[in-house]
Amino acid sequence: MAGPAGRLDAVLVCGGRWHDFDHARLRLLELLADHPRVRTRVYEDYDCLPALEAADLLVTYTCDVRPDAGQQKALTHFVERGGRWLALHGTNSVIEPPAPGGPRVFTTPRLLGELAGVLGSQFLAHPPIEPYEVRVTRPEHPLVAGIEPFTVSDELYVSELHGELEVLLHTDYTGPCRGFAEGDTAALDDASRPVLYLKRHGLGEVCYFTLGHCRGRYDVQDLGVDDTGRVDRGPWGTPEFLTVLGRCLERVVDAGRPVMDRPGA
Repeated sequence: MAGPAGRLDAVLVCGGRWHDFDHARLRLLELLADHPRVRTRVYEDYDCLPALEAADLLVTYTCDVRPDAGQQKALTHFVERGGRWLALHGTNSVIEPPAPGGPRVFTTPRLLGELAGVLGSQFLAHPPIEPYEVRVTRPEHPLVAGIEPFTVSDELYVSELHGELEVLLHTDYTGPCRGFAEGDTAALDDASRPVLYLKRHGLGEVCYFTLGHCRGRYDVQDLGVDDTGRVDRGPWGTPEFLTVLGRCLERVVDAGRPVMDRPGA
């Protein structure tokens, strides 16, 4: 789908709740700038359908950004027609915060419709943020080749999975996720939690990477915390995360190039 002279059009959606989207947006734009053929339009939510219709690739870093029915349909069509979607961190989340005066419990209503199946997962819960080990599921795959097990400080996602996933990175967890309505995972049979996977849909593909948490001092004021007193960059200083993220972005960029321009062609 590349345009004249091999130009590729990208849409970056970066916004939502409880994260430092300024930091994530800047870092992702820096990575996109390493690909001179890519021209990027930036949005905070999915009110971007004209741009998406013309796009070759989509990158999303969101939390509780809820596409409406028309936007869900457009996102599904984007992948079906051959679009490549790099979905990061909370893209698969719909989260209702606790009601004022009620129990401090977050719920995760199923409001993504068929898009959950396109993405391959929907967020349910995470335990408290602390370091955990990420393991390589398919060491022969180019996205993770040469990557050894590594430790990150991030939100460990427990998600409802949909369809056939090609899992490349995973972690293991069966403990509780306190504060989430569906946070008791002890009864689940499978301890393995996908961290990076590929999901085919139609002619296109979703590359989902659950890592990427970051939070500034003023990003949870709607939860009653005016200033957290600290800045949390999560895995954004972890070399393995940055290496794999760069490879994931290169994968979605390469998918949009003319065949003769792709490496190894």
